[in-house]
Amino acid sequence: MPLRLLLLVLALTAAWPAAAERMEPLPKQLEGVGITEHPGAQVPLDLEFVAEDGKPVRLRSYFDGTKPVILNLGYYRCPMLCGLVLSGLLQGLKETAWSVGREFEVVTVSIDPLETPTLARLKKESYLAEYGRPGAAAGWHFLTGREESIRKLADAVGFGYRYVPERGEYAHAAVLFMATPDGHIARYLYGVLYAAGTLRMALTEAGQGKVGTTADRILLTCFHYDAEQGRYVVAAMTLMRTGGGVTVLVVGGWLLARWRRDARKPRERSEERPT
Repeated sequence: MPLRLLLLVLALTAAWPAAAERMEPLPKQLEGVGITEHPGAQVPLDLEFVAEDGKPVRLRSYFDGTKPVILNLGYYRCPMLCGLVLSGLLQGLKETAWSVGREFEVVTVSIDPLETPTLARLKKESYLAEYGRPGAAAGWHFLTGREESIRKLADAVGFGYRYVPERGEYAHAAVLFMATPDGHIARYLYGVLYAAGTLRMALTEAGQGKVGTTADRILLTCFHYDAEQGRYVVAAMTLMRTGGGVTVLVVGGWLLARWRRDARKPRERSEERPT
């Protein structure tokens, strides 16, 4: 099976353990490649990278304590999968009312230590031009860095990747990391397609109440993220409990109104009697 096809299969089945178990044994090039989830893990914020403008920067500068962060690992010269992930993210962002840099940040980090800030800048310009929203340049960051920093970041979030020298490519999975404003991993989103609704709910979840409307937060109590479907789905028991609570409130309110109305009737009749 060609390596690129294997990479795509791995990316699309990373969230389906049962399906992965039925697959043929992975070739040696893909050993150690995949995602090991570390929910709640702290992103190492003191790691230093290089921004697209060539200036050194620590990850801490993108986690301001108020906005959630979408973290994306890949590389800019990737022949297929990274482009699919970024294009899927871009399409989902274009369909979302929230904007990069206003409600949330996006940090894209190259796993190839040989890639340069110039390459990162060109990639940023390309995606921002297609995104087309003012102010996004200050919120979507394209970074490069040293091997040591890249590995530490990848290990912290559970991103397994491997360089395949005979092809001059990196093997890796397709995933987005949803991080809280203070840099903890809140959710893993798998695949190459990210629906606007899924992104909004994941950002609301990662935002810890700092982004999203009251309605968004209420929706999260009725939905949970299904990795197999790659989206948020109705949590039946929660919905039943919520529905039961609403029913109790409605019935209770009706009974209270009825009781008050019935309690007023004797007083009204007594006031109508002639003295």
